[in-house]
Amino acid sequence: MLAEAHEDGHIDHVTTPHHITPHHGTIPFGHTPALCCTGTWMPCWRNGQSENTQTIASSYLFPTPPSPPAAVLRLENGQENGLTTLNHSMALVRRMESLLVQGNGSDVTLRVKTINTDEVKVIQAHTLVLTLHSDVFEDLLDNHNSSFLVLREQPDCAAVFDKFIRYFYCGDISLRLDQAIPLHKLARKYHVWSLQHGLTRYMAQHLSSDSPTGHVVGWYQYALQINDVSLRDSCLRYLSWNLSSVLQSNEWGSISDELLLSLLQRSDLVLQSELALYEALENWIDQKQPASDTVENALKSIRYGMIPPQHLFRLQKQSALMIKYYETIREMLFLAFQFHAASPVQLAKYFDVNCSIFTPRNYLSSSWGAPWVINNPTRDDRSFSFQTQLGPSGHDQAKRVTWNALFSPRWLPLTVRSGYSSEPNSMQTQRMEHGRPRIIVTPATSSPDFAGVSFQKTVIVSAKQNGKMVVRHVYNFHQSTEESGDFLEEADLQRRGSDYLIDNSLFLHVIVKPLYHSLIVAKK
Repeated sequence: MLAEAHEDGHIDHVTTPHHITPHHGTIPFGHTPALCCTGTWMPCWRNGQSENTQTIASSYLFPTPPSPPAAVLRLENGQENGLTTLNHSMALVRRMESLLVQGNGSDVTLRVKTINTDEVKVIQAHTLVLTLHSDVFEDLLDNHNSSFLVLREQPDCAAVFDKFIRYFYCGDISLRLDQAIPLHKLARKYHVWSLQHGLTRYMAQHLSSDSPTGHVVGWYQYALQINDVSLRDSCLRYLSWNLSSVLQSNEWGSISDELLLSLLQRSDLVLQSELALYEALENWIDQKQPASDTVENALKSIRYGMIPPQHLFRLQKQSALMIKYYETIREMLFLAFQFHAASPVQLAKYFDVNCSIFTPRNYLSSSWGAPWVINNPTRDDRSFSFQTQLGPSGHDQAKRVTWNALFSPRWLPLTVRSGYSSEPNSMQTQRMEHGRPRIIVTPATSSPDFAGVSFQKTVIVSAKQNGKMVVRHVYNFHQSTEESGDFLEEADLQRRGSDYLIDNSLFLHVIVKPLYHSLIVAKK
């Protein structure tokens, strides 16, 4: 008899075939990095072959040496008790892999059918191994008395099923970016929780990896589909913080209507300017040709008050998109022109200036802040000065504010400093032992023009991930706070190979965002 398992776990019984030719999908392994359970990477060698993949190991990675190794000796509880462990775990894993490849002692044959095709992949497996890892397999195998188990899978999952089964035997799995979702689907379907969690971590750590058409949007849509909030938020945060580069990539064209509207609502987008966002939106609409309601909602999400009036005039005459949908956004454009023409103090008497059209995003242009590269950031305190426009209003365009930024690698917050001794060398000693990186951004002068304006300071930390420059973290703090309390709290700048350093330098971009607030209740 032949038992057949569908995607929902239902089992059919069909006639045992007269002849089945076993086929095993052996996987070439090369000198590829491997992720162990501790989250560290180590080299992997398999059969002297190279493969552009990465390996996730559930506990350890077991490289295959050219000749049988001697036992690894490990002392237990120190030398005094005289106990030593002989560790042959590497050889055991090789034997398990050989058991799968050769099919020795197999008591169940998996027939993996690709849905809507005639393709069948046959794998000789072992009930004990399958049931140790998966309660789904345990149920399937308990409810039939056949040596054959038929599994129906979608094409993408069927293509990597041999890798999936190999994980049961060896505890590691090699994959490319495009294989993460189908393997994750299989891990969820068959309740292989260790693999599912490992793949989720893999995706979160490889958002910045290069791929021809982009993969973050696909991972976001998948996370949305399976309600994986953590992965969804990681993808959304990556797209938001690196939007400046995403707009120039193939990833931008693959963004869905829902994701586009979600991004346009955010104030933490990191990009050159609001004008750049409008132009990218126009390109996206030309390429995707979405429904009219999507276009209208997207255009209403552009913050026209953040676009200088000279560019708004040009868009009114030259942008085919704005000309076509002018009536949809006419009132928003009129409000933006009023915003640029009048004093913000006057505007605040009649309009609600707390709405999104007057709220800046994280703009990288020089009007809003400046980059700051700190070489050898653990060496000593650093400072630098920069200027920003007083506000986004055209009325404030010619007004500048000078800012002083102080970075200290080992500074103590004011609440802690007061508790230490006043002896001459005590402060410096405690500062180095207990302090952590701090950054303070303050205006160099005050002015009556500051009335009605508060300033949000944003510090962007960039780093290299998978060989690409990406935004690693964004820190926000307001005018009433002189420093960010959690700035680089999790970073180890003392370590030369720190994930936050590039060539032993800390790459920052300091942004000051002026926020207008109503002085009196707006008149209706």
